Amino acid sequence: MLRLYFIGIAILIVAILANAIIGKIGLKSWYDMFKLLQDFGIETFKKLSVLDYLWLFVAYPLMLGSGYWIGDKVYHILFR
Repeated sequence: MLRLYFIGIAILIVAILANAIIGKIGLKSWYDMFKLLQDFGIETFKKLSVLDYLWLFVAYPLMLGSGYWIGDKVYHILFR
């Protein structure tokens, strides 16, 4: 259970950092995309750039996966 806690904390920290950096860069986050969906419906998908799609569907999941990996490594360093 403690291992899952470390992994969850690491994913949370990575997600917060990633969203902060992405906001500075100007790419859309999932929050921005859902807001656009509320405002524009299906037209939202025309308002996103190729970079937005690459971020949302490739880079962001890889970042969260790295959060898992970091949390797992920290747990193993501390408790093994």
